[in-house]
Amino acid sequence: MDLDWNNLGFSYIKTPFRYRATWKNGSWEKGELTEDNYLTIHEGSTALHYGQQCFEGLKAYRRKDGRINLFRPEQNSQRLNRSARRLLMPMVPEEMFLEAVEAVVKANQAYIPPYGTGGSLYLRPLLIGVGENIGVHAAPEYLFTVFCTPVGAYFKGGLKPTNFIVSDYDRAAPKGTGASKVGGNYAASLLPGEEAKGMDYSDCIYLDPSTHSKIEEVGAANFFGITKDGMFITPKSDSILPSITKYSLLQLAEERLGLKAVEGDVYIDQLDQFTEAGACGTAAVISPIGGIFYQDQLHVFYSEKEVGPITKQLYEELVGIQYGDKVPPKNWIRIIEG
Repeated sequence: MDLDWNNLGFSYIKTPFRYRATWKNGSWEKGELTEDNYLTIHEGSTALHYGQQCFEGLKAYRRKDGRINLFRPEQNSQRLNRSARRLLMPMVPEEMFLEAVEAVVKANQAYIPPYGTGGSLYLRPLLIGVGENIGVHAAPEYLFTVFCTPVGAYFKGGLKPTNFIVSDYDRAAPKGTGASKVGGNYAASLLPGEEAKGMDYSDCIYLDPSTHSKIEEVGAANFFGITKDGMFITPKSDSILPSITKYSLLQLAEERLGLKAVEGDVYIDQLDQFTEAGACGTAAVISPIGGIFYQDQLHVFYSEKEVGPITKQLYEELVGIQYGDKVPPKNWIRIIEG
């Protein structure tokens, strides 16, 4: 293994081990680690034809003392099962989920970027419908797997604001699968995202599918704004993916920064109430938003070049917790001995 820890991107790098378990005949078989990084599935698998699949994303962080932090993995387990219920797939027991994640981290710990590089080990739990099938109904079997890959600091050269554009496309339908972490939502976002990047924006902003008047998501991340009177506001909707990072920031904004934290409507024609804005998710933690282009006008928040002070505080607080440099709220960190 010869990796340049300081120059890792966010791309796939094969690691030695991944976890696999199969559900059949009404129950889960015992899972195990394997070195095979290819899945061999039946051509009739529902994951291929009808999109019966969901996934998660979480990270393991190397601490200064050499131990390893997992950030709120129980929340990922619960969200995976909410997605599974929506797609009529079997639940993955939380104990099994955590056992799988920890086994993969321990088996691949040589691939966790060292403390101080800004890198981490990205974990991808995946649940898919497999087996002989052709009709539009639930699969006869399911496969649960967890693999990992080392990733670098999301922001090369530091935290920097970027601009976004409001899309005419809908990310999800009302009462659809928007609140589930399923592949179809991401497939539908590829074209709008590519069009936004073609116009030199980082990604697009999706409005609510019912009225097209309220911000819902920023690409594949959740939106937040800081108001002039010191409130942390993030959209609330049944078609938004419930980001673990977002709910962590809601709690930190209130408990650590003394802000009033609110989930509520964020109207696209009321952007002037915000002095700072950002997108949040597992990959970047926080992506500062410099400005949003809407109806032939770019609305700039704090600055197109500098990160707002509250956004920076939130980022440093959360990253500090993830790497073990700050005291976490209760039950946020699961420590693995390195």
